[in-house]
Amino acid sequence: MKTKCIFKVIMHRTISLSEYVKKRNGVALGAPGSMSNMLKRSLGASSFNLFWQYWNPIWGYYLSRKIMKPLSQLFPIWLAIIMTFAVSGALHDLAITLVKWEFTFFFTPWFSLMSLIVLATKKFGISYQEHGWLIRASINIALVVFCLVLTLAVKRQYA
Repeated sequence: MKTKCIFKVIMHRTISLSEYVKKRNGVALGAPGSMSNMLKRSLGASSFNLFWQYWNPIWGYYLSRKIMKPLSQLFPIWLAIIMTFAVSGALHDLAITLVKWEFTFFFTPWFSLMSLIVLATKKFGISYQEHGWLIRASINIALVVFCLVLTLAVKRQYA
C-alpha cells in the first residue's frame, strides 16, 4: 500500500513549461522548428484527442494545470474536459471582446463543441493512425472546420 502511494506521487510530478513543450513538440521551448513541429505533430495526430494534446503546448500547459486539473478533482473527467474547452473558448471570447470593445460569444460554443468531438472519438476509440500524415491532417482539419461551420450555423439561427 505504501509503495503504491509513493509510486503515484512520483508519476504525478508537475513538469515545467519547458519540459512540457519539449515533450509535446520534440524540441525545446523557443528552439528553431518549434512552430513547425507543433503543426506537424498536431495536424498529423492519429486522433482528435491527440491533436489537442499537441496543439499550442504553451496554452495547453496552463489550461491543464490551472483549469483541467482542479476541475477533474471536482467533476467527472468528461465534464472537466468540456469545461476546460469552454473556459479556453471564454478566454478567447474575452480577448476579442477587449480588442473590439464589442461583446463576443463565439469561441466558447465552438470550443465546447470540439470537446464533444474529442470525447466521442475517445469513447468510440476512433483512430486514424494507419493513414498517412496528409489524411490524418485532413481529418483533424475537417473536424475543426465541421465544428466551426456548425457553430456559425447555430449562431446565424439565433441571430
